[in-house]
Amino acid sequence: MDQAASHLDTAFWVTGGGILLLIVLSAFFSGSETALTAASRGKLRSQADKGSRGAATALKVTEDNERLIGSVLLGNNLVNILATSLTTALFTRVFGDGGVAIATLVMTFLVLIFAEVMPKTYAITNAEKAAATVAPAIAVVVRLFSPVVSAVRVLVRAVLRLFGVRIDPDSHVLAVREEIAGALYLGHSEGVVLKEDRDRILGALDLGDRYVEEIMLHRSGIEMVDADSGAEAILAQCLDSPHTRLPVYKEDPENIIGVIHAKDLLRAMYKLIGGPDGDASILRSFDVRDVATPPYFVPETTALDDQMREFLRLRTHFALVVDEYGSLRGLITLEDILEEIVGEITDEFDQPETQTLTMGDDGQYLVEGAMTIRDLNRAMDWSLPDDEANTVAGLVIHEAQMIPTRGQVFSFHGFRFEVTERQGNRITGLKIRPL
Repeated sequence: MDQAASHLDTAFWVTGGGILLLIVLSAFFSGSETALTAASRGKLRSQADKGSRGAATALKVTEDNERLIGSVLLGNNLVNILATSLTTALFTRVFGDGGVAIATLVMTFLVLIFAEVMPKTYAITNAEKAAATVAPAIAVVVRLFSPVVSAVRVLVRAVLRLFGVRIDPDSHVLAVREEIAGALYLGHSEGVVLKEDRDRILGALDLGDRYVEEIMLHRSGIEMVDADSGAEAILAQCLDSPHTRLPVYKEDPENIIGVIHAKDLLRAMYKLIGGPDGDASILRSFDVRDVATPPYFVPETTALDDQMREFLRLRTHFALVVDEYGSLRGLITLEDILEEIVGEITDEFDQPETQTLTMGDDGQYLVEGAMTIRDLNRAMDWSLPDDEANTVAGLVIHEAQMIPTRGQVFSFHGFRFEVTERQGNRITGLKIRPL
């Protein structure tokens, strides 16, 4: 009894209290690491803008993730090793040689439950709140351990270099776009984000990576006005057209001399004839070039976000697209760019179009060859590549390395493509189904 009591002296209780304090510190380091690495920098920035000093400190601390993690791990390992050593010494004193095994079991249980699982569970479920709370203390720890961590960093990189591994010093920089896209795809897969919302946000993010030539109306589909046509013919064409603006050409469709707006045309004609009681025969002297505005040409390689900014800066909605040789390729409007974000925009003047994507009786999808790969991917949630071609027909021709004939079947990128219609050298219809 006296021997047992002799072990439970002041030193025993002081050592036990020290061990518990070290376990608390271990829990602090473990939870801090999880909170600071799991916290959203966007949410922390929002809190910092509202006056949260802890969030601002957390943002500053997480700028150098390598130094942060190194300091936290150094502190965590120090307290864990010290706690384990003290526990082993304490239990060996009380239980003799069997104290080592008992100390191992006890410390494994205490560290696992109270220093790892519990603090990390709380930190990951309250990441931003926990990060803002612990950031000031962690900032002090990082500053204290900075010399040691810097030396360890140099040593680690030297060892990794021996094995051919090089560390990018800018690897901590967050790829914001990829993070947003990944969060949207994850949210959609979990039913939190609607497909339409996901497509709109991704469409806005993609404008910098897409070019005018990908969405322009091809020159074969442009409706033009012949400058040599009579006033009556031009007026009738503008009234029958669903478009407000029409390019004007002289002699050759390649020779675009201007663009007329329906309002400008009607206003000029109305003024020329002298109002509702005027003489319509005066229109014989009308020259459409007098009301045409100078054409606005853009290169086909212009990024969509750059082109949208130019439209807004110039306060215009209409541009003609040319290639590197100055030849007309097509036209693009501000509405075309907006449709890449919000989807198809129609009004009461748009002509009804045939559906470009329908479900066939055999379960395959009937697709028009001119449908863009991007539109097909958005409609079906597929991931066909659009690096080498803009349209579905172009993708088939690129993969087949030929212009297929009707009835030919191809399989690539996990899909089966069957050519159902061909006009001249153009594929106008296909059947597609996933393999």
